[in-house]
Amino acid sequence: MTAAPDKIVAQAIRSTTPPAANADSDRPAWGRLGLLTAALAVALGAAALVGFLANRQPETARWFYLAQLAILLAGGAILGLIVARVRRDLLGPLAQLRLWARRMRNGELSARMPAAEDDELADLARDINRLGDEFRSLSRRKDERERAQTVRLARKTQSLDVLYDVASSLSRAGDLDKLLESFLDTFIELVDARAAAVRLLNDNHQTRLVASRGLDPAVVEKDQLLDIGLCQCGWAITGGDIRVQHGTQPCAKILGMPMLPRDCTEFVVVPIQHQDRVLGVYNLFLDRPLSALGEDMRDLLISIGRHLGLVVVKARLDSDARRLAIMEERTALGNELHDSLAQSLVGIRLQLKMLGETLHKKDLPTAQDEVRRLRAAVEEAHTSLRELLANFRLKIDDRGLVPAITDMVQRFRDESGIAVFFQNECRELKLTPAQEIQVFYIIQEALTNIRKHSQARNVRILLNNEADLYTVLIEDDGLGMAEVSDARAGEHIGLAVMRERTARLSGELVIESEPGEGTRLILIFHSPPLAAKSRAAGG
Repeated sequence: MTAAPDKIVAQAIRSTTPPAANADSDRPAWGRLGLLTAALAVALGAAALVGFLANRQPETARWFYLAQLAILLAGGAILGLIVARVRRDLLGPLAQLRLWARRMRNGELSARMPAAEDDELADLARDINRLGDEFRSLSRRKDERERAQTVRLARKTQSLDVLYDVASSLSRAGDLDKLLESFLDTFIELVDARAAAVRLLNDNHQTRLVASRGLDPAVVEKDQLLDIGLCQCGWAITGGDIRVQHGTQPCAKILGMPMLPRDCTEFVVVPIQHQDRVLGVYNLFLDRPLSALGEDMRDLLISIGRHLGLVVVKARLDSDARRLAIMEERTALGNELHDSLAQSLVGIRLQLKMLGETLHKKDLPTAQDEVRRLRAAVEEAHTSLRELLANFRLKIDDRGLVPAITDMVQRFRDESGIAVFFQNECRELKLTPAQEIQVFYIIQEALTNIRKHSQARNVRILLNNEADLYTVLIEDDGLGMAEVSDARAGEHIGLAVMRERTARLSGELVIESEPGEGTRLILIFHSPPLAAKSRAAGG
């Protein structure tokens, strides 16, 4: 009877010992704890059975009690093993799991759970570690993508800045070569280039170097003009696409000298286009391949080239407009000389003839009258000449129409003593140079007429617009037009000139005047619509 409990306890203890390599090693922790619990239950059952037998057989009760004590001791040992197993196989790994989770929450992605070979939760620990490794790998890839995206966004922002600078230059007037040169520093910063240059196509099928950065002055001097059939720049113009060349050795052979002291990795040629026309190219000298700058860099460079094409076309149109305006002003000057000074000179010639006839008749009183009229005519001609010279010295500079009007008003105020108030209510002027010149001279002619004829004390000039409709109001508190209606012919030639200039603006000129109530002059015209500007640029 005593052997059975001992065998049961030994079997239970052996069941708690992890074998070297048997099927039990793959059992989960709860399975082994189940065996120990079953062994404990068997031990307790055996102790109860032995106690029952001791009560039924008093003569051998002593031995039964000893066996029962042994069984209870074995049960206590099994209970101790259960507690130890729970601590080692369940509570310990759970504590490690909590520590691992805390470290992961704190951003320590390299945290790992210890996994002993004989650990009941070794497979779980290995799975958790694999999960941690995968999470760390995902986090690392996410960080790399974020860094790449950050670099890309920074480049996009820089690219937008370039496009904004190029687009904003469309509203600025200035020398085209200097305007293009101002963009080169931005290009160099955008692609981390060592040097950059801009070449424009001329009428002789040559490319002219108009701006450069980072090139030796000797190279710039020798590289001024090149035929389009000699190098990548010309081939990009004829082909209309980006050309990439390894280094600048072919260019050095054409020039007879190296382009750079230390050759670059890639020489990039980007066409400057407007619609279907290639107007030139810009060059970038890179120390790393263009492909390393991102997949969208080629599209960006092409977009910049098209924006530069708009800049080139607009600058040329502005130059043509200013040249046309100068020609128109020369014509206008000739007309005004003919209509004012020439007429005065014709009158002087007639008066001289009459004076000669009077002197021939020895009619001294009449001759003296003719001399006085002749002197007045000469003074009038001299005044007209001075006014013409003063008017045509005033030019609209790069500051634009409003500053030019302000200067003219100040000069008129100082010379005439008439109070002039100029009020500009235009937020933004979108006029062509030719329009600005016509508006300027209409206001100038109106002020000249006011000084000559109105006897005004106050003058107001108002410049206003609603969308593309512009209004210029010039009013005075003088005598009004009726008071000078009997003036000699030619004194109101300025009104005809103003109407002629209004016709050039395709506008309308309204003159309102009452005797003693002053005169109001209203000029109304439209600025060219964007579509017309675009068609003009394309032409």
